[in-house]
Parts: sequence; C-alpha cells; structure tokens
Amino acid sequence: MALLEVNGLQLSFGGLQVLRDISFSVEKGAIDSLIGPNGAGKTSLFNCLTGFYKPKAGSITLVGEAVAGLPPHRITALGLARTFQNIRLFKEMTVLENAMSGQHCRTHHGIVSAILHLPSQRREEEEIRSVGMRWLDFVGIRDHASRLAGGLSYGDQRRLELARALASKPELVLLDEPAAGLNEREKAELVQLIRRIRDEAGVTVLLIEHDMSLVMQVSEKIVVFDHGVKIADGTPETVRSDRKVIEAYLGTEE
Repeated sequence: MALLEVNGLQLSFGGLQVLRDISFSVEKGAIDSLIGPNGAGKTSLFNCLTGFYKPKAGSITLVGEAVAGLPPHRITALGLARTFQNIRLFKEMTVLENAMSGQHCRTHHGIVSAILHLPSQRREEEEIRSVGMRWLDFVGIRDHASRLAGGLSYGDQRRLELARALASKPELVLLDEPAAGLNEREKAELVQLIRRIRDEAGVTVLLIEHDMSLVMQVSEKIVVFDHGVKIADGTPETVRSDRKVIEAYLGTEE
C-alpha cells in the first residue's frame, strides 16, 4: 500500500523551475532514498512534502489525505516528520525538552490548564516526558537527557533531532542527509538505526543522502533526480547500472 504518493509535482521560483513533473510513491514499511547531484531539487521536494513550499502544480497524498499546500503543523499531525540537512535543535533547552517538543502536535491542553495545574494536564505532561525518554533511549542518548542540547557531540545532536521527529508519532519520517558530518563508525551505526526505525518502531523511512555506500546498504528503492527531473527509480542494483544516473554523476565524454 502506498503511504505517500506524489504525482506531477511542479515547483518554481519566479522564472526558475525547480521541480518538473515529479511522480513517485513510497510504500508503507519501506526504506527508500532520493539521490542526485547538488542542486537536483531533493531538499526542495522535502520542503513541498512538509508544507514549507507550496507546489505550483501536482498532488501529494499522505495516508490517503491530500496535503499539498497544507501548513507544516497540519502535515505533521497527519503523520509526516522530518530532520534537516543543517541540524535545527533548541540548543539552550535540555536534550529531554527537545525530544518532548516533538509531541507538540499531539497535545491537547493549553496555557490555562498549565496555570491551573489540572490533573489531566499533569497526566499529559508525564506522558510527554515518558515518550520523550523512550525515544532518547531508542536512539541511544538517554543518559544525556538532562544536558543542554548544544553541549552534545555532533553525532548525538543528529540522534536527538531524529528522536524529536520520532516523538511526533509519524507514519513516515524524512531524513535529509542524516550521515552528513558523521565518521565511518557513526555511519555504520546510522544504518542499523534506520533499519530499527522501520523494523522495531514501524515507521516508514525516506531519506536524501550523498553517501552512496550508505544508500546502497539501506535502501530498497532509490529515486534519482537531476536538475529538477526524475531520471530513474528502482532497486539499488537497477539504479547503479542506469546510464542516465551514471551520466548525471560522472558526466559524459564530449
């Protein structure tokens, strides 16, 4: 069953066409990747999927709901979470508070309940804290819960951003270059963590990544972009030998 369906998506800024007639789908329970040279339009596509950009044309369907043009908080509430190419944490908040913030779209009590300390509000607060700790444990940084997020190592900040995304209870998580800045040991651990997200947490994964070794290890399907156009999709073995993909990455002999 397709969890995410993109059909005929187009995006432009002024006279510059960034995405042209993009169509693909992500099946529930999959680990898929988007690849392509720098400037191919991958992050722009993520921004369309998550509501940061409004596409000029085309449709995006998430768990059967049309989401193109909806604001980010509505799309998150429907089950789509993401991490960013450049880490975006609340660095002056604790690690646990950052993880808890991912549940904002799932909370029901407002400021009045908090001021009055209603029992239902206190129960919700404890649940939010419990969920935050569970995801910190899942990604392996539970012991750092009380530290300020800005004091974490770069690799652990990556893990925290992922814990925050998972805390929103997504059906699908988008990972934007999750291996950027990681060493080889951390990349190997990331491969295992991505598989656990799907196998243990039951969350479908779609990632953008430039590390082809990681992509080939973890992906079941790969969609390839070049200059805003989809040029190939299929299994890693199919994509690896595709002539258009080879030309996009290596160029052609004049």
